[in-house]
Amino acid sequence: MKAVRFHETGGPEVLRYEDAEMPVPGPGQVRIQVAGSAYSPADGGIRGGFLPFPVTLPHIPGYDVSGTIDALGDGVVGRTLGEEVIGFIPMDADGAAAQYVVAPAEAVGKAPTAIPLADAAGLPSVGLTASQALFEAGELKAGQRVLINGAGGPVGGYAVQLAHRAGAYVIATASPRSRKIVEAAGADEVIDHTATSVLDAVTEPVDILLNLAPITPEGFTALVTRVQDGGVVVSTTPMVETPGDEERGVRAVTIYVHTDAAVLAGLVALIDSGDLHVEIAQRVPLSELPSIHRQADAGEIHGKVVAVPPAV
Repeated sequence: MKAVRFHETGGPEVLRYEDAEMPVPGPGQVRIQVAGSAYSPADGGIRGGFLPFPVTLPHIPGYDVSGTIDALGDGVVGRTLGEEVIGFIPMDADGAAAQYVVAPAEAVGKAPTAIPLADAAGLPSVGLTASQALFEAGELKAGQRVLINGAGGPVGGYAVQLAHRAGAYVIATASPRSRKIVEAAGADEVIDHTATSVLDAVTEPVDILLNLAPITPEGFTALVTRVQDGGVVVSTTPMVETPGDEERGVRAVTIYVHTDAAVLAGLVALIDSGDLHVEIAQRVPLSELPSIHRQADAGEIHGKVVAVPPAV
């Protein structure tokens, strides 16, 4: 089969589009004929050796997948041959930047039917991150005020939609490039962080501060002053410690996305009912994935990119 993989960590130049052995599903695993593999920044971090995942070389990146089950390992129940699925698969195992990938059966679920199968690869990790940040960590309730810093990215797009649908008042920061998408997602206020101080623009306290963007420790701590007593600060940026305020009862939670079949199934249902929109910025042939890594390292990728392998 064709795959993109790296034999050593380093820059995008270590990626090779080449032949690789067909994976065989072990007990409890399924094999998926890949329709789409979504690029995520963590793919670049693992490739570069910056993220602490003990991968075996050569390694195939890509932990967001959509496709069709074509083989079942021993002991698999509840999954069927020919079933169209999506999944967030283990980041320390070979990923989906290939024509086939194996994954734990419990890590995959039915794909949405309202969008192209390849595009569905753009949902799992970012949709799960947004949901887990808002509802597991933030305990979001209707009527609360939420500030989403960095709403213009893939996670932010889902976070705005989910928070709006839950009945929250959503304040979002975004660049002019992303403003229309964030507004369409349901933001009640959009702050152009390139022209306005977020600290100055938020004049009333919020219940939840969700940070999805690179931020300095000083800037993060300053934003916490906009969270009301008893509120919560949630962040997806582990390189900067998530600040809280114990004296005011403001909790601090750093999110590390995890597989959750029930939540993923709920997100799929929202897509099929038209209540959740999947935004794909680019679809590229799998052979062009190294170029996507180069562009991402240069800060030139905006939105979700899905790599499509060649037909089998």
